[in-house]
Amino acid sequence: MDLAAAPPAPRRWPSRRRFAIYAVLLLIVALLVWLTVTAPPWRMRAPVRQTGVLVTAADGSPVARVGGQRGAPVDAATLPARVRNAFIAIEDRRFDSHIGIDVLGIARASWHNLLAGGVVEGGSTITQQFVKGTYLDSDRTFVRKFRELLLAPWIELWLSKDEILSNYLSTAYFGDGAYGLTAAARHYFNRTPQQLTLDQAAMLAGLVKAPSRLAPTRDRRAALARTRVVLGAMADAGFIAPMQAQHIPDLRLTLGREAIPSGSYFADWAVSTLADDRPEGTLRTTLDPVLQRRAVAAVSRANLGAAQVALVAMRPDGRIVAMVGGRSYRASTFNRVTRARRQPGSTFKLFVYLAALRDGASPDMLVEDEPLEIDGWRPTNPGGVYRGPISLRDAFAVSSNVAAVRVAQIAGRDKVAAMAGALGVTSPLPQGPSYALGTGSMTLLELTSAYAAVAAGKYPVRAWGVTAPGGRQRSFDREREWRPMLDMLWQAANAGTGRLAALSQPTFGKTGTTQDNRDALFVGFAGDLICGVWVGRDDNKPVAGLSGGKLPAMIWRDFMTGAPLKPVDYREDADEAGDVTRDLADDILSILRKRAEQVLQ
Repeated sequence: MDLAAAPPAPRRWPSRRRFAIYAVLLLIVALLVWLTVTAPPWRMRAPVRQTGVLVTAADGSPVARVGGQRGAPVDAATLPARVRNAFIAIEDRRFDSHIGIDVLGIARASWHNLLAGGVVEGGSTITQQFVKGTYLDSDRTFVRKFRELLLAPWIELWLSKDEILSNYLSTAYFGDGAYGLTAAARHYFNRTPQQLTLDQAAMLAGLVKAPSRLAPTRDRRAALARTRVVLGAMADAGFIAPMQAQHIPDLRLTLGREAIPSGSYFADWAVSTLADDRPEGTLRTTLDPVLQRRAVAAVSRANLGAAQVALVAMRPDGRIVAMVGGRSYRASTFNRVTRARRQPGSTFKLFVYLAALRDGASPDMLVEDEPLEIDGWRPTNPGGVYRGPISLRDAFAVSSNVAAVRVAQIAGRDKVAAMAGALGVTSPLPQGPSYALGTGSMTLLELTSAYAAVAAGKYPVRAWGVTAPGGRQRSFDREREWRPMLDMLWQAANAGTGRLAALSQPTFGKTGTTQDNRDALFVGFAGDLICGVWVGRDDNKPVAGLSGGKLPAMIWRDFMTGAPLKPVDYREDADEAGDVTRDLADDILSILRKRAEQVLQ
């Protein structure tokens, strides 16, 4: 056979090369699909989505904006050159020439970071920043950065430079809850973006790097220094003359009339109670602006030293009308009314004595106010004072610890726990006998809601700020439970440990002080207003001289004195509980004054 004469075999495409081509094509298709799904071209020109919710008081007046304030969309084509160039100079000097990625900028930033031994400069373009804020999360990972690099040219393919800059300026965060250049210009200078001066534009452009730290309302010196950096960058880029960059910037703020605090203790809590995870628009609440101002003023006038404070006021139906979660929301957004779980001290005795009343006890029943030992534990009275046989009414008024433990032992821990649960307390009770002295922990909101139930004559009372929670309520037995409890609460607030809280009208309440003076409370009501006050330290350290009958009681009285109160009708057939008739109040007052005189003697 002549092999030389045989026809040549057909040439086959190498299988590896074919596989590589298929893999590249598949990768390109997958990339296009991912880009289209992540940033659909038909949605890129959609209006900027509004963010946050405006929380208003019951009268419609603004309280705070939660989630930030976004102004009207910015049209970069209508901006003066000084405004447009301020952002381009400091954020992306080659914005008008690159395709979404600035290779030179990345190389420069990498070199500077290498020399510094850390990240001191970023190479992100305005397009990349827009992509990060609109389509990606804020995680500082290589994967997120890689996605950003892929998306930036994709955005440049579909949008013009003016459209990209417009979207960027409409969504960037400028501190103080202001999102977008329109909101920032209005917030800081009460102007539109077109009206900004060179200095003002430079300041706002400088904020984008670290808005929370550089905001002039927070650190004016840092904002001024950053403004000078922006002006220098504008001069280097040839946007302004060198002399313009050397003058002292004018940063006189003219906070806009529409400027609204970005969050407050009450606003944050009210929004958190909504089922919607991302609420928008306007949210009308139950807050009473008059009472809120009174609460803030009462707290600010108190001599707190290093201690913190919390105050919450509500109506008998649970409507929150005032809330102060700490000394300063700007310094700490932690709400000590709703989130801090602290020992209630003797204010917990409300549940102990209510359980005893339900079990058949009466205020005139005697209990031993003498030293006591249970399984090696010895509770003590304040000041080591013991009075021998004493009525439940007087034991509650002087806040006898040993008497409360005895009453709890007689009534039974299960009944005390059931009473606390019925009045809305969800926090667990300690197992030992010390639970009767309030050694468990709960929020001030839980505790004040329980006292509101006594004021209302019905339980449980659920605190609310937006929508009434509804649910079934039960009424106290008026002769067996409600009137005797009012009797004891009056005695405690007028002739007992809460004397400093007493008003010129019938006052009902109880003090509480925990071990080593770590927490002090006064919770009580007058008319249709219930208020709870807590004072203590966040680190739970003792506070010398702190007691519920002193500073909390004085803050409570300061807030309540002169506050608008309605007489409350506690009649059996009342449709709305929570209001004591003046005749009933006068009867209680006259009877209890006589009893108070006997105690003081």
